[in-house]
Amino acid sequence: MFTIGDFAQYGRVSARMLRHYDAIGLLRPARTDPVSGYRFYEAAQLARLNRIIALKDLGFSLQQVGAILAEEVSVPELRGMLRLRQAELEAQRTAAGARLAQVEARLRTIESEGRMSADDVVVKRTGTVLLAELSGTAASYGPEDIGPVITPLYAELCRLLETAGVTPAGPGLAYYEDVPEPGGGSGRPAGGSDGEDAVIVHAGMVITEEALAKAGAAVGDTSGRPGTPTATGLGFDVVTLPGLDGAATVVHRGPMSRILPTAQNLAHWIDANGYRSAGYARELYLECPPDQEKWVTEIQEPVVRA
Repeated sequence: MFTIGDFAQYGRVSARMLRHYDAIGLLRPARTDPVSGYRFYEAAQLARLNRIIALKDLGFSLQQVGAILAEEVSVPELRGMLRLRQAELEAQRTAAGARLAQVEARLRTIESEGRMSADDVVVKRTGTVLLAELSGTAASYGPEDIGPVITPLYAELCRLLETAGVTPAGPGLAYYEDVPEPGGGSGRPAGGSDGEDAVIVHAGMVITEEALAKAGAAVGDTSGRPGTPTATGLGFDVVTLPGLDGAATVVHRGPMSRILPTAQNLAHWIDANGYRSAGYARELYLECPPDQEKWVTEIQEPVVRA
């Protein structure tokens, strides 16, 4: 037998907590000295204590814990409950990290207001490119919604290209469009207006027709369908993405979770220089080393004269 102090030490709980569990009938001592009132526990009771603590960590009240233990939850059932709770906590941690990144981005935006030089923005034409791509839908155009969609798309696209033996011929390029309205409508104008916020995310890598042909992609002539993704039979699509006649471009350095200051500074420049946006910005990933702080991305905002 163990004293309450020793048992608390082995269970990594406080003696005060054990006294409380005794008082509410959740974990009675194996023996209580009738004279001194000292509580004593057996090693076998650690199993019940472990279940109590685990269920508490799952968010159950002590009353609910007592009811669950009375039903003799099996080890596999308890393991499943704990794994579910673990997944929930990890999701909360990820969401909290994303919120912190957005708070930091907003602060950087406020701090950098009015600091962008005219030399930072270049208006130019961009060329037509052939992309291998995967697509998904994000709840909004915000970084907090784009990131969780585009990151796994690129991971899967790179895996599929490697499996097919297709070596990218240039950097990654992401572009966006509104989700079509039900019934075949075209949805909102490019760049968005009032209404739904969801956008289609296209994660692409620049490739060549020769590389596709070598991999045995069944797409035929891709030049006749500009802007329309075509299946390859290799798990990814290809698209001939037309160039932009006029794009206000600026280089963003660092992770895309902090794109907000760069994007808003670009918006100020566009407005101040007699342009207006003509659609969603594209993202050309010039350098993407493992350390995202060293990422270099060119933001390409399609513009026309206001």
